[in-house]
Amino acid sequence: MTDAAIVGTGPNGLAAAVTLARAGLTVTLYEKGNTIGGGLRTTSYFDTDIVHDVCSAVHPMAAASPFFRAFDLEARGVRLHQPDIPYAHPLPHGRTAAVWRDLSCTAERLGADGPRWTRLMGPLIAHTRGVADLLLSNQRALPRDPAAAFRLAPRVLAHATRRTPFTTEEARALLTGVAAHSVGKLPSLAGTGVGLFLAHTAHSTGWPLPAGGSGSIAEAMADDIRAYGGIFHTGHRVTDLAELDGAPIVLLDVGPKEFLNIAGDRLPARYRRALVRYRYGPGAAKADFLVDGPIPWADPLTGRAGTVHLGGTYAEMVRQENATVAGHATDRPFVLVVDPAVTDPARAVGGKRPIWAYAHVPNGDTRDPVELITRRIEEYAPGFTDTILASRGTTAVNHEEYNPNYVGGDISAGALTLRQVLARPTLRADPYTTPLSGVYLCSAATPPGPSVHGMCGHLAALSALRRHHGIRTSPTLRPAPA
Repeated sequence: MTDAAIVGTGPNGLAAAVTLARAGLTVTLYEKGNTIGGGLRTTSYFDTDIVHDVCSAVHPMAAASPFFRAFDLEARGVRLHQPDIPYAHPLPHGRTAAVWRDLSCTAERLGADGPRWTRLMGPLIAHTRGVADLLLSNQRALPRDPAAAFRLAPRVLAHATRRTPFTTEEARALLTGVAAHSVGKLPSLAGTGVGLFLAHTAHSTGWPLPAGGSGSIAEAMADDIRAYGGIFHTGHRVTDLAELDGAPIVLLDVGPKEFLNIAGDRLPARYRRALVRYRYGPGAAKADFLVDGPIPWADPLTGRAGTVHLGGTYAEMVRQENATVAGHATDRPFVLVVDPAVTDPARAVGGKRPIWAYAHVPNGDTRDPVELITRRIEEYAPGFTDTILASRGTTAVNHEEYNPNYVGGDISAGALTLRQVLARPTLRADPYTTPLSGVYLCSAATPPGPSVHGMCGHLAALSALRRHHGIRTSPTLRPAPA
């Protein structure tokens, strides 16, 4: 008999299992796919020597996360490669705006906005751990570092308007491009919060790529779970909570829609209605390419960045993202591009390399994104098409087929609106609990929300340990002594 059953082996399900197993509980994990990892999978699509990240590729949230700080990936053999330029943003007429790890290097290249960028980012960098602990929390507790909150809040308010204090297109693009990672309305409080968090981490904990792909993070977590007796059942989709009735604790790395499906009539009518009202955001459509050389960016500086944002000017990004939120499909979406071999040269083999790219599209979009994304890259890298050896597209609808949490292709597992940041998925004192005794939610539809940080799972597990075992502090997560 198991002490805890966990449904889903994405980063949050794995983090929950690590936390519970380290506290001495026996854990059993169920995964509908044939391999574990969820958004942390890495596979070969076209060539057995070249691996592609199925979902996430770059991990600023993991580098900043309290869970992964304690888990210590690098001590477990996961090498995190840091690009000198975490992200770049090509602009019209051949210009490129770029963020270096070094704050002063970035400011020097922003002209009149250099001092403004420094004043914006400097205090956040000085309190980067406090900022991470605040934003990657359950959104219910007082901040451990009040100074971080005092520095973050006025900056969010100042930039969450159309009247940005920046005067150069470069600085505007650099902040708006990271705000667009929220995949929602621009400008907005939620988007600006995401943007400031990501932008400042580029100068502090960085935007690393794991050597060999994101799957190495999942394997490190799975190894720890197995070392403490955890058991995995892959190729097993739980369709009814009754399958888990023998487990005193159940943690579900699933979204509201899937929870409604598997819980059925067990849920009270009022709670069911609240889950039905949960809103989903725009979708993501992905293209994977196998190419025979680096992307031929018009500006070589673009090619030095770990991540590239293709969105044009501030005005273009605002117009495009708001159209996408409204459900209007366009042929010039916001696109994120990663050439992993720029940061991890071993990802290129025999002159061939993988290219990873996402486009923001309306929820439920069915268009094949390969041509859409190829055209977008060609705007800034003429001749890119000629380097393509093979390609595959994943539509927004395909993403939901791959992972039921991604409703309509929403890889954030729910719109990042101000209301749904505070009431995710519903307004409860403990956001991981449900009306069902012993059943907890731990997906990205709970605080602190999407991305690879493991905190939804870790915090849900701590809630379960406190309620069922009286354990009020986190077990140690560091690697066991050899």
